[in-house]
Amino acid sequence: MQTTVDAVAERPLREEALASNAWPFEEARKLIKRFETSGMPATVLFETGYGPSGLPHIGTFGEVARTSMVRRAFRVLTEDKVPTRLLCFSDDMDGLRKVPDNVPNREMMLTHLGKPLSRVPDPFSNEHPSFGAANNARLMAFLDRFGFDYEFASATVYYASGRFDATLLKMLAAYDEVMEIILPTLGPDRRATYSPFLPVHPKTGIVLQVPMVDRDPDAGTITYLDPDSSERVETPVTGGAVKCQWKADWALRWAALGVDYEMAGKDLIDSVTLASKICKALGATPPEGFNYELFLDEKGQKISKSKGNGLTIDEWLAYASPESLAFYMFQKPKAAKRLYFDVIPKAVDDYYQFVAAYQRQDPRQRLQNPVWHVHDGHPPEKAVAVPFAMLLNLVSASHASNTATLWGFITRYAPGVTPETDPELDRLVAYALRYFEDFVRPSKTFRAPDAVEREALEALDAKLAALPKDADGEAIQNALLDVARPIERYQDHRKTGPQGGPGVSVEWFQALYQILIGQERGPRFGSFAALYGIDETRALIRDALEGRLVAEG
Repeated sequence: MQTTVDAVAERPLREEALASNAWPFEEARKLIKRFETSGMPATVLFETGYGPSGLPHIGTFGEVARTSMVRRAFRVLTEDKVPTRLLCFSDDMDGLRKVPDNVPNREMMLTHLGKPLSRVPDPFSNEHPSFGAANNARLMAFLDRFGFDYEFASATVYYASGRFDATLLKMLAAYDEVMEIILPTLGPDRRATYSPFLPVHPKTGIVLQVPMVDRDPDAGTITYLDPDSSERVETPVTGGAVKCQWKADWALRWAALGVDYEMAGKDLIDSVTLASKICKALGATPPEGFNYELFLDEKGQKISKSKGNGLTIDEWLAYASPESLAFYMFQKPKAAKRLYFDVIPKAVDDYYQFVAAYQRQDPRQRLQNPVWHVHDGHPPEKAVAVPFAMLLNLVSASHASNTATLWGFITRYAPGVTPETDPELDRLVAYALRYFEDFVRPSKTFRAPDAVEREALEALDAKLAALPKDADGEAIQNALLDVARPIERYQDHRKTGPQGGPGVSVEWFQALYQILIGQERGPRFGSFAALYGIDETRALIRDALEGRLVAEG
Protein backbone atom coordinates (compact mmCIF):
# COMPACT_ATOMS: atom_id res chain seq x y z
CA MET A 1 0.00 0.00 0.00
CA GLN A 2 3.03 2.28 -0.05
CA THR A 3 3.04 4.86 -2.82
CA THR A 4 5.68 7.28 -4.03
CA VAL A 5 5.45 10.48 -2.02
CA ASP A 6 5.26 13.73 -3.94
CA ALA A 7 7.08 15.88 -1.41
CA VAL A 8 6.02 19.14 -3.05
CA ALA A 9 2.37 18.14 -3.08
CA GLU A 10 2.50 17.09 0.58
CA ARG A 11 4.13 20.25 1.96
CA PRO A 12 0.85 22.12 2.53
CA LEU A 13 -0.22 19.25 4.77
CA ARG A 14 2.64 19.75 7.21
CA GLU A 15 1.03 22.54 9.21
CA GLU A 16 -2.19 20.58 9.58
CA ALA A 17 -0.22 17.45 10.45
CA LEU A 18 1.62 19.28 13.23
CA ALA A 19 -1.73 19.91 14.92
CA SER A 20 -3.32 16.53 14.15
CA ASN A 21 -4.10 14.24 17.08
CA ALA A 22 -4.36 11.15 14.87
CA TRP A 23 -2.16 8.65 16.66
CA PRO A 24 0.38 8.15 13.80
CA PHE A 25 1.11 11.89 13.82
CA GLU A 26 1.43 11.88 17.61
CA GLU A 27 3.97 9.06 17.31
CA ALA A 28 5.81 10.82 14.48
CA ARG A 29 6.11 14.03 16.52
CA LYS A 30 7.53 11.99 19.39
CA LEU A 31 10.11 10.52 17.03
CA ILE A 32 11.09 13.97 15.70
CA LYS A 33 11.58 15.19 19.26
CA ARG A 34 14.09 12.36 19.77
CA PHE A 35 16.47 14.16 17.43
CA GLU A 36 16.08 17.71 18.79
CA THR A 37 19.49 17.63 20.48
CA SER A 38 21.47 15.29 18.26
CA GLY A 39 20.01 16.38 14.95
CA MET A 40 18.42 14.15 12.35
CA PRO A 41 20.43 11.04 11.43
CA ALA A 42 21.28 10.18 7.86
CA THR A 43 18.48 7.59 7.92
CA VAL A 44 15.69 6.94 10.42
CA LEU A 45 15.22 3.22 11.02
CA PHE A 46 11.82 1.73 11.85
CA GLU A 47 11.71 -1.92 12.89
CA THR A 48 9.15 -4.64 13.47
CA GLY A 49 9.96 -8.02 14.96
CA TYR A 50 8.55 -11.40 14.02
CA GLY A 51 8.97 -14.78 15.69
CA PRO A 52 8.52 -17.47 13.01
CA SER A 53 7.68 -20.19 15.54
CA GLY A 54 4.18 -20.42 14.04
CA LEU A 55 2.21 -19.35 11.02
CA PRO A 56 2.04 -15.57 10.60
CA HIS A 57 -1.18 -14.11 11.98
CA ILE A 58 -2.93 -10.81 11.60
CA GLY A 59 -1.27 -9.37 14.68
CA THR A 60 2.06 -9.63 12.85
CA PHE A 61 0.62 -7.83 9.87
CA GLY A 62 -0.92 -5.22 12.16
CA GLU A 63 2.46 -4.27 13.57
CA VAL A 64 3.89 -3.74 10.09
CA ALA A 65 0.83 -1.78 8.95
CA ARG A 66 0.80 0.46 12.01
CA THR A 67 4.53 1.08 11.88
CA SER A 68 4.17 2.00 8.21
CA MET A 69 1.49 4.51 9.17
CA VAL A 70 3.84 6.17 11.66
CA ARG A 71 6.57 6.17 9.05
CA ARG A 72 4.26 7.86 6.59
CA ALA A 73 3.29 10.51 9.16
CA PHE A 74 6.97 11.12 9.92
CA ARG A 75 7.69 11.68 6.23
CA VAL A 76 4.91 14.26 5.98
CA LEU A 77 6.12 16.12 9.07
CA THR A 78 9.71 16.17 7.79
CA GLU A 79 8.53 17.01 4.24
CA ASP A 80 10.15 13.78 3.07
CA LYS A 81 13.60 15.27 3.54
CA VAL A 82 14.85 12.54 5.91
CA PRO A 83 15.35 9.06 4.41
CA THR A 84 13.60 6.26 6.28
CA ARG A 85 13.78 2.47 6.25
CA LEU A 86 11.48 -0.21 7.63
CA LEU A 87 13.20 -3.41 8.68
CA CYS A 88 11.07 -6.51 9.31
CA PHE A 89 13.28 -8.66 11.49
CA SER A 90 12.67 -12.39 11.93
CA ASP A 91 14.11 -14.13 14.99
CA ASP A 92 14.53 -17.36 13.05
CA MET A 93 17.57 -18.37 15.10
CA ASP A 94 15.35 -18.85 18.15
CA GLY A 95 15.16 -22.45 19.38
CA LEU A 96 12.00 -24.46 18.70
CA ARG A 97 10.56 -24.79 22.19
CA LYS A 98 7.33 -26.60 21.27
CA VAL A 99 5.64 -27.84 18.12
CA PRO A 100 2.74 -25.61 17.05
CA ASP A 101 -0.71 -27.18 17.07
CA ASN A 102 -1.52 -26.09 13.52
CA VAL A 103 1.33 -27.59 11.47
CA PRO A 104 1.65 -31.01 9.76
CA ASN A 105 4.37 -33.62 10.44
CA ARG A 106 4.42 -32.86 14.15
CA GLU A 107 6.21 -36.13 14.96
CA MET A 108 9.10 -35.14 12.72
CA MET A 109 9.27 -31.71 14.31
CA LEU A 110 9.39 -33.20 17.81
CA THR A 111 12.78 -34.67 16.92
CA HIS A 112 14.14 -31.16 16.31
CA LEU A 113 13.08 -29.47 19.55
CA GLY A 114 15.64 -26.96 20.74
CA LYS A 115 17.20 -26.33 17.34
CA PRO A 116 17.08 -22.91 15.69
CA LEU A 117 13.94 -22.46 13.62
CA SER A 118 16.21 -21.99 10.62
CA ARG A 119 17.54 -25.55 11.14
CA VAL A 120 14.20 -27.31 11.67
CA PRO A 121 13.04 -28.98 8.41
CA ASP A 122 10.06 -27.54 6.59
CA PRO A 123 7.03 -29.57 7.77
CA PHE A 124 4.76 -28.32 5.01
CA SER A 125 6.21 -29.38 1.69
CA ASN A 126 10.01 -29.32 1.83
CA GLU A 127 9.76 -26.37 -0.52
CA HIS A 128 11.85 -24.29 1.87
CA PRO A 129 15.13 -25.15 3.59
CA SER A 130 13.61 -24.84 7.07
CA PHE A 131 10.49 -24.22 9.16
CA GLY A 132 11.68 -20.70 9.84
CA ALA A 133 12.27 -20.05 6.14
CA ALA A 134 8.79 -21.38 5.28
CA ASN A 135 7.13 -19.02 7.73
CA ASN A 136 9.37 -16.15 6.65
CA ALA A 137 8.29 -16.75 3.06
CA ARG A 138 4.63 -16.66 4.05
CA LEU A 139 5.09 -13.37 5.86
CA MET A 140 7.04 -11.76 3.02
CA ALA A 141 4.53 -12.95 0.42
CA PHE A 142 1.77 -11.24 2.31
CA LEU A 143 3.70 -8.04 2.93
CA ASP A 144 4.59 -7.97 -0.77
CA ARG A 145 0.95 -8.50 -1.64
CA PHE A 146 0.14 -5.35 0.29
CA GLY A 147 2.95 -3.44 -1.34
CA PHE A 148 4.66 -2.54 1.93
CA ASP A 149 7.97 -0.75 1.53
CA TYR A 150 10.21 -2.85 3.79
CA GLU A 151 13.46 -4.78 4.04
CA PHE A 152 13.45 -8.30 5.42
CA ALA A 153 16.14 -9.42 7.86
CA SER A 154 16.94 -12.90 9.19
CA ALA A 155 18.53 -13.31 12.62
CA THR A 156 20.36 -16.40 11.36
CA VAL A 157 21.93 -14.41 8.53
CA TYR A 158 22.79 -11.43 10.72
CA TYR A 159 24.44 -13.56 13.42
CA ALA A 160 26.32 -15.83 11.00
CA SER A 161 27.53 -13.01 8.76
CA GLY A 162 29.10 -11.12 11.65
CA ARG A 163 26.64 -8.24 11.44
CA PHE A 164 26.18 -8.40 15.22
CA ASP A 165 29.77 -9.29 16.14
CA ALA A 166 30.88 -5.87 17.38
CA THR A 167 27.80 -5.47 19.57
CA LEU A 168 28.08 -9.06 20.84
CA LEU A 169 31.55 -8.21 22.08
CA LYS A 170 30.11 -5.14 23.81
CA MET A 171 27.51 -7.41 25.40
CA LEU A 172 30.30 -9.66 26.65
CA ALA A 173 32.17 -6.68 28.08
CA ALA A 174 28.97 -5.47 29.80
CA TYR A 175 28.06 -8.99 30.98
CA ASP A 176 27.89 -8.15 34.69
CA GLU A 177 25.75 -5.07 34.10
CA VAL A 178 23.38 -7.04 31.88
CA MET A 179 23.07 -9.74 34.53
CA GLU A 180 22.26 -7.10 37.16
CA ILE A 181 19.42 -5.88 34.97
CA ILE A 182 17.91 -9.29 34.26
CA LEU A 183 18.49 -11.43 37.34
CA PRO A 184 16.14 -9.53 39.72
CA THR A 185 13.27 -10.28 37.33
CA LEU A 186 13.80 -14.07 37.41
CA GLY A 187 12.84 -16.81 39.82
CA PRO A 188 15.51 -18.70 41.82
CA ASP A 189 15.73 -21.66 39.43
CA ARG A 190 16.05 -19.52 36.33
CA ARG A 191 18.59 -17.21 37.98
CA ALA A 192 20.84 -20.20 38.54
CA THR A 193 21.04 -21.00 34.84
CA TYR A 194 20.55 -17.62 33.16
CA SER A 195 23.02 -16.14 30.71
CA PRO A 196 22.38 -13.47 28.05
CA PHE A 197 24.26 -15.78 25.65
CA LEU A 198 22.76 -19.00 24.31
CA PRO A 199 25.49 -21.21 22.77
CA VAL A 200 24.57 -23.30 19.75
CA HIS A 201 25.80 -26.85 20.46
CA PRO A 202 28.47 -27.66 17.86
CA LYS A 203 27.24 -31.27 17.40
CA THR A 204 23.50 -31.34 18.08
CA GLY A 205 22.78 -27.81 16.83
CA ILE A 206 20.52 -27.19 19.83
CA VAL A 207 20.32 -23.69 21.28
CA LEU A 208 21.46 -24.26 24.86
CA GLN A 209 20.16 -22.48 27.93
CA VAL A 210 23.13 -23.09 30.20
CA PRO A 211 25.03 -20.97 32.73
CA MET A 212 28.46 -19.61 31.91
CA VAL A 213 31.37 -21.03 33.91
CA ASP A 214 33.90 -18.59 32.46
CA ARG A 215 34.20 -15.76 29.97
CA ASP A 216 37.06 -13.88 28.37
CA PRO A 217 36.08 -10.45 27.03
CA ASP A 218 39.55 -9.92 25.54
CA ALA A 219 39.37 -13.17 23.58
CA GLY A 220 35.65 -12.74 22.89
CA THR A 221 34.74 -16.17 24.27
CA ILE A 222 32.50 -17.79 26.82
CA THR A 223 32.81 -21.20 28.48
CA TYR A 224 29.99 -23.51 29.53
CA LEU A 225 29.52 -27.14 30.54
CA ASP A 226 28.23 -29.44 27.83
CA PRO A 227 24.88 -30.72 29.23
CA ASP A 228 25.51 -34.16 27.68
CA SER A 229 29.14 -34.78 28.69
CA SER A 230 29.76 -32.15 31.41
CA GLU A 231 32.90 -31.18 29.52
CA ARG A 232 33.97 -27.54 29.41
CA VAL A 233 33.30 -25.97 26.03
CA GLU A 234 34.81 -22.65 25.02
CA THR A 235 33.15 -20.85 22.14
CA PRO A 236 33.32 -17.40 20.60
CA VAL A 237 30.30 -15.13 20.96
CA THR A 238 30.76 -14.04 17.35
CA GLY A 239 30.09 -15.60 13.95
CA GLY A 240 26.80 -17.25 14.83
CA ALA A 241 28.22 -19.54 17.53
CA VAL A 242 25.73 -18.07 20.01
CA LYS A 243 22.55 -16.13 19.98
CA CYS A 244 21.20 -13.93 22.76
CA GLN A 245 18.29 -14.52 25.09
CA TRP A 246 15.39 -12.65 23.56
CA LYS A 247 15.34 -9.56 25.82
CA ALA A 248 19.09 -9.24 25.37
CA ASP A 249 18.63 -10.10 21.69
CA TRP A 250 16.13 -7.26 21.31
CA ALA A 251 18.56 -4.82 22.88
CA LEU A 252 21.42 -6.21 20.78
CA ARG A 253 19.42 -5.54 17.63
CA TRP A 254 18.50 -2.00 18.65
CA ALA A 255 22.09 -1.14 19.50
CA ALA A 256 23.74 -2.87 16.54
CA LEU A 257 21.37 -1.51 13.90
CA GLY A 258 20.55 1.87 15.41
CA VAL A 259 16.79 1.29 15.55
CA ASP A 260 14.88 4.54 16.10
CA TYR A 261 11.30 3.30 16.36
CA GLU A 262 9.65 -0.02 17.26
CA MET A 263 6.23 -0.67 18.75
CA ALA A 264 5.22 -3.72 20.76
CA GLY A 265 2.20 -5.37 22.34
CA LYS A 266 0.99 -4.39 25.79
CA ASP A 267 2.09 -7.77 27.13
CA LEU A 268 5.70 -6.81 26.39
CA ILE A 269 5.84 -3.59 28.42
CA ASP A 270 8.19 -5.11 31.02
CA SER A 271 10.33 -6.65 28.29
CA VAL A 272 10.63 -3.29 26.53
CA THR A 273 11.79 -1.75 29.82
CA LEU A 274 14.45 -4.41 30.37
CA ALA A 275 15.65 -4.36 26.76
CA SER A 276 15.91 -0.57 26.95
CA LYS A 277 18.13 -0.82 30.02
CA ILE A 278 20.35 -3.39 28.30
CA CYS A 279 20.52 -1.20 25.19
CA LYS A 280 21.78 1.67 27.33
CA ALA A 281 24.34 -0.64 28.94
CA LEU A 282 25.62 -1.28 25.41
CA GLY A 283 26.10 2.45 24.95
CA ALA A 284 23.12 3.00 22.68
CA THR A 285 19.77 4.81 22.90
CA PRO A 286 16.69 2.57 22.86
CA PRO A 287 14.09 3.34 20.19
CA GLU A 288 10.87 5.29 20.53
CA GLY A 289 7.60 3.42 20.31
CA PHE A 290 4.31 2.67 21.98
CA ASN A 291 2.53 -0.40 23.32
CA TYR A 292 -0.61 -1.50 21.51
CA GLU A 293 -3.33 -3.67 23.01
CA LEU A 294 -3.58 -7.34 22.20
CA PHE A 295 -5.76 -9.09 19.67
CA LEU A 296 -8.23 -11.58 21.11
CA ASP A 297 -10.02 -14.56 19.58
CA GLU A 298 -13.78 -15.19 19.76
CA LYS A 299 -13.38 -16.47 23.34
CA GLY A 300 -11.47 -13.40 24.48
CA GLN A 301 -8.16 -15.27 24.59
CA LYS A 302 -4.90 -13.77 23.34
CA ILE A 303 -4.10 -14.79 19.77
CA SER A 304 -1.17 -17.17 19.57
CA LYS A 305 0.84 -18.29 16.53
CA SER A 306 1.40 -21.71 18.03
CA LYS A 307 -2.27 -22.27 18.88
CA GLY A 308 -3.49 -20.87 15.60
CA ASN A 309 -6.53 -19.27 17.26
CA GLY A 310 -8.10 -16.14 15.87
CA LEU A 311 -7.86 -15.23 12.22
CA THR A 312 -5.01 -15.83 9.86
CA ILE A 313 -4.09 -13.26 7.27
CA ASP A 314 -5.43 -15.42 4.43
CA GLU A 315 -8.71 -16.03 6.24
CA TRP A 316 -9.48 -12.32 6.46
CA LEU A 317 -8.57 -11.83 2.81
CA ALA A 318 -10.95 -14.62 1.78
CA TYR A 319 -13.87 -12.48 2.93
CA ALA A 320 -12.73 -8.87 2.77
CA SER A 321 -10.20 -6.56 1.20
CA PRO A 322 -6.67 -5.80 2.42
CA GLU A 323 -7.74 -2.18 2.89
CA SER A 324 -10.48 -3.15 5.33
CA LEU A 325 -7.93 -5.09 7.36
CA ALA A 326 -5.53 -2.14 7.46
CA PHE A 327 -8.45 0.07 8.50
CA TYR A 328 -9.22 -2.32 11.36
CA MET A 329 -5.61 -2.08 12.48
CA PHE A 330 -5.69 1.72 12.46
CA GLN A 331 -8.70 2.03 14.74
CA LYS A 332 -7.97 2.42 18.47
CA PRO A 333 -4.63 0.61 18.64
CA LYS A 334 -4.54 0.94 22.43
CA ALA A 335 -7.88 -0.83 22.89
CA ALA A 336 -8.15 -4.63 22.94
CA LYS A 337 -9.69 -5.97 19.72
CA ARG A 338 -11.52 -9.15 18.94
CA LEU A 339 -10.08 -10.62 15.80
CA TYR A 340 -12.57 -13.16 14.57
CA PHE A 341 -14.83 -13.63 11.55
CA ASP A 342 -17.77 -11.72 12.99
CA VAL A 343 -15.85 -8.42 13.06
CA ILE A 344 -15.36 -8.42 9.29
CA PRO A 345 -18.71 -7.02 8.02
CA LYS A 346 -18.64 -4.00 10.31
CA ALA A 347 -14.99 -3.32 9.55
CA VAL A 348 -15.74 -3.39 5.83
CA ASP A 349 -18.72 -1.05 6.05
CA ASP A 350 -16.96 1.33 8.43
CA TYR A 351 -14.05 1.52 6.01
CA TYR A 352 -16.29 2.53 3.11
CA GLN A 353 -18.12 5.08 5.27
CA PHE A 354 -14.81 6.80 5.93
CA VAL A 355 -13.97 6.63 2.21
CA ALA A 356 -17.27 8.36 1.44
CA ALA A 357 -16.66 11.02 4.10
CA TYR A 358 -13.14 11.82 2.87
CA GLN A 359 -14.27 13.76 -0.21
CA ARG A 360 -16.40 16.08 1.95
CA GLN A 361 -13.68 16.84 4.47
CA ASP A 362 -11.24 19.70 4.77
CA PRO A 363 -7.46 18.99 4.98
CA ARG A 364 -7.41 18.81 8.78
CA GLN A 365 -10.33 16.37 8.91
CA ARG A 366 -8.75 14.26 6.19
CA LEU A 367 -5.63 13.78 8.28
CA GLN A 368 -7.87 12.40 11.05
CA ASN A 369 -9.61 10.05 8.65
CA PRO A 370 -8.31 6.45 8.89
CA VAL A 371 -8.39 5.98 5.10
CA TRP A 372 -5.75 8.72 4.67
CA HIS A 373 -3.40 6.55 6.72
CA VAL A 374 -4.50 3.29 5.09
CA HIS A 375 -3.82 4.63 1.60
CA ASP A 376 -0.77 6.79 2.29
CA GLY A 377 -2.70 9.99 1.76
CA HIS A 378 -4.37 8.90 -1.49
CA PRO A 379 -7.63 7.08 -0.66
CA PRO A 380 -10.18 6.06 -3.31
CA GLU A 381 -12.32 8.85 -4.71
CA LYS A 382 -15.62 7.10 -4.06
CA ALA A 383 -17.16 4.48 -1.83
CA VAL A 384 -19.40 1.62 -2.95
CA ALA A 385 -23.10 2.01 -3.73
CA VAL A 386 -24.21 -0.92 -1.54
CA PRO A 387 -22.86 -1.70 1.95
CA PHE A 388 -21.46 -5.14 2.73
CA ALA A 389 -24.10 -5.85 5.39
CA MET A 390 -26.85 -5.05 2.90
CA LEU A 391 -25.29 -7.36 0.33
CA LEU A 392 -25.31 -10.14 2.92
CA ASN A 393 -29.05 -9.58 3.50
CA LEU A 394 -29.64 -9.48 -0.23
CA VAL A 395 -27.95 -12.85 -0.65
CA SER A 396 -30.01 -14.20 2.22
CA ALA A 397 -33.37 -12.96 0.94
CA SER A 398 -32.78 -13.71 -2.74
CA HIS A 399 -31.06 -17.08 -2.29
CA ALA A 400 -28.49 -15.82 -4.80
CA SER A 401 -25.62 -18.17 -5.45
CA ASN A 402 -23.67 -16.13 -7.98
CA THR A 403 -22.60 -12.58 -8.66
CA ALA A 404 -24.80 -12.21 -11.74
CA THR A 405 -27.97 -12.62 -9.67
CA LEU A 406 -26.84 -10.02 -7.16
CA TRP A 407 -25.86 -7.61 -9.89
CA GLY A 408 -29.38 -7.86 -11.30
CA PHE A 409 -30.71 -6.34 -8.07
CA ILE A 410 -27.90 -3.81 -7.78
CA THR A 411 -28.24 -2.43 -11.30
CA ARG A 412 -32.00 -2.00 -10.85
CA TYR A 413 -31.39 -0.22 -7.55
CA ALA A 414 -28.58 1.97 -8.92
CA PRO A 415 -29.01 2.34 -12.70
CA GLY A 416 -25.71 2.64 -14.53
CA VAL A 417 -23.74 0.82 -11.82
CA THR A 418 -22.27 -2.36 -13.29
CA PRO A 419 -19.30 -4.63 -12.58
CA GLU A 420 -17.41 -2.71 -15.26
CA THR A 421 -18.19 0.77 -13.87
CA ASP A 422 -17.64 -0.26 -10.23
CA PRO A 423 -15.08 -3.07 -9.96
CA GLU A 424 -14.69 -2.33 -6.24
CA LEU A 425 -18.35 -3.18 -5.65
CA ASP A 426 -17.95 -6.27 -7.83
CA ARG A 427 -15.12 -7.39 -5.56
CA LEU A 428 -17.36 -6.75 -2.54
CA VAL A 429 -20.17 -8.82 -4.07
CA ALA A 430 -17.84 -11.82 -4.37
CA TYR A 431 -16.72 -11.39 -0.75
CA ALA A 432 -20.35 -11.20 0.40
CA LEU A 433 -21.33 -14.42 -1.35
CA ARG A 434 -18.42 -16.26 0.20
CA TYR A 435 -18.96 -14.83 3.69
CA PHE A 436 -22.68 -15.60 3.59
CA GLU A 437 -22.15 -19.24 2.64
CA ASP A 438 -19.53 -19.84 5.31
CA PHE A 439 -20.84 -17.82 8.26
CA VAL A 440 -24.36 -16.47 7.77
CA ARG A 441 -26.25 -19.37 6.20
CA PRO A 442 -25.20 -21.94 8.87
CA SER A 443 -26.51 -19.69 11.67
CA LYS A 444 -29.73 -18.45 10.04
CA THR A 445 -32.80 -19.15 12.18
CA PHE A 446 -36.22 -17.93 11.13
CA ARG A 447 -39.03 -17.58 13.63
CA ALA A 448 -42.76 -17.40 13.04
CA PRO A 449 -44.55 -14.11 13.75
CA ASP A 450 -46.88 -13.91 16.74
CA ALA A 451 -50.35 -12.38 16.52
CA VAL A 452 -49.18 -8.77 16.91
CA GLU A 453 -46.40 -9.27 14.38
CA ARG A 454 -48.74 -10.93 11.88
CA GLU A 455 -51.06 -7.94 11.99
CA ALA A 456 -48.11 -5.56 11.61
CA LEU A 457 -46.74 -7.49 8.63
CA GLU A 458 -50.16 -7.50 6.93
CA ALA A 459 -50.29 -3.73 7.41
CA LEU A 460 -46.76 -3.37 6.06
CA ASP A 461 -47.64 -5.42 3.01
CA ALA A 462 -50.55 -3.08 2.29
CA LYS A 463 -48.35 -0.02 2.77
CA LEU A 464 -45.73 -1.36 0.37
CA ALA A 465 -48.41 -2.22 -2.19
CA ALA A 466 -49.48 1.44 -2.20
CA LEU A 467 -45.96 2.70 -2.92
CA PRO A 468 -44.63 3.20 -6.44
CA LYS A 469 -42.41 0.38 -7.64
CA ASP A 470 -39.40 2.72 -7.76
CA ALA A 471 -39.88 4.12 -4.24
CA ASP A 472 -36.55 4.89 -2.62
CA GLY A 473 -35.24 3.69 0.70
CA GLU A 474 -36.44 6.77 2.56
CA ALA A 475 -40.03 6.35 1.38
CA ILE A 476 -39.99 2.68 2.34
CA GLN A 477 -38.46 3.47 5.73
CA ASN A 478 -41.23 5.98 6.39
CA ALA A 479 -43.81 3.33 5.51
CA LEU A 480 -42.18 0.98 8.01
CA LEU A 481 -42.38 3.66 10.69
CA ASP A 482 -45.99 4.50 9.88
CA VAL A 483 -46.96 0.86 10.40
CA ALA A 484 -45.17 0.58 13.74
CA ARG A 485 -46.15 3.88 15.40
CA PRO A 486 -49.73 2.93 16.37
CA ILE A 487 -48.65 -0.42 17.82
CA GLU A 488 -48.00 -0.13 21.54
CA ARG A 489 -45.32 -2.83 21.52
CA TYR A 490 -43.17 -0.83 19.14
CA GLN A 491 -43.58 2.59 20.74
CA ASP A 492 -40.46 4.15 22.26
CA HIS A 493 -41.45 6.97 24.58
CA ARG A 494 -37.86 8.12 24.84
CA LYS A 495 -38.13 9.24 21.21
CA THR A 496 -40.51 11.72 19.65
CA GLY A 497 -42.35 10.95 16.43
CA PRO A 498 -43.15 13.49 13.67
CA GLN A 499 -46.55 14.41 15.19
CA GLY A 500 -45.24 14.68 18.74
CA GLY A 501 -46.16 11.12 19.69
CA PRO A 502 -43.73 8.36 20.68
CA GLY A 503 -41.04 7.20 18.30
CA VAL A 504 -40.50 3.67 17.03
CA SER A 505 -38.36 1.21 18.99
CA VAL A 506 -35.65 -0.99 17.55
CA GLU A 507 -37.78 -4.00 18.51
CA TRP A 508 -39.80 -3.50 15.32
CA PHE A 509 -36.76 -3.72 13.12
CA GLN A 510 -35.36 -6.63 15.08
CA ALA A 511 -38.63 -8.48 14.50
CA LEU A 512 -38.44 -7.80 10.76
CA TYR A 513 -34.94 -9.24 10.53
CA GLN A 514 -35.72 -12.24 12.71
CA ILE A 515 -38.87 -13.11 10.82
CA LEU A 516 -37.96 -12.17 7.24
CA ILE A 517 -34.16 -12.63 7.07
CA GLY A 518 -33.46 -15.13 9.87
CA GLN A 519 -30.95 -12.85 11.60
CA GLU A 520 -30.90 -10.73 14.73
CA ARG A 521 -30.09 -7.44 13.01
CA GLY A 522 -29.08 -5.81 9.77
CA PRO A 523 -28.70 -2.50 7.94
CA ARG A 524 -31.46 0.08 7.52
CA PHE A 525 -34.43 -2.00 6.41
CA GLY A 526 -35.90 0.62 4.10
CA SER A 527 -32.69 0.76 2.10
CA PHE A 528 -32.55 -3.02 1.96
CA ALA A 529 -36.14 -3.25 0.67
CA ALA A 530 -35.40 -0.63 -2.00
CA LEU A 531 -32.42 -2.72 -3.13
CA TYR A 532 -34.28 -6.02 -3.01
CA GLY A 533 -37.43 -4.59 -4.58
CA ILE A 534 -40.91 -3.83 -3.25
CA ASP A 535 -42.53 -6.82 -4.96
CA GLU A 536 -39.78 -9.12 -3.71
CA THR A 537 -40.09 -7.75 -0.17
CA ARG A 538 -43.87 -8.29 -0.25
CA ALA A 539 -43.29 -11.86 -1.41
CA LEU A 540 -40.91 -12.33 1.52
CA ILE A 541 -43.60 -11.08 3.90
CA ARG A 542 -46.12 -13.49 2.38
CA ASP A 543 -43.68 -16.40 2.75
CA ALA A 544 -43.22 -15.50 6.41
CA LEU A 545 -46.97 -15.24 7.07
CA GLU A 546 -47.62 -18.57 5.40
CA GLY A 547 -44.83 -20.33 7.29
CA ARG A 548 -42.60 -21.08 4.32
CA LEU A 549 -39.53 -19.30 5.72
CA VAL A 550 -39.60 -21.25 8.97
CA ALA A 551 -40.15 -24.49 7.06
CA GLU A 552 -37.30 -23.84 4.64
CA GLY A 553 -34.94 -22.37 7.25
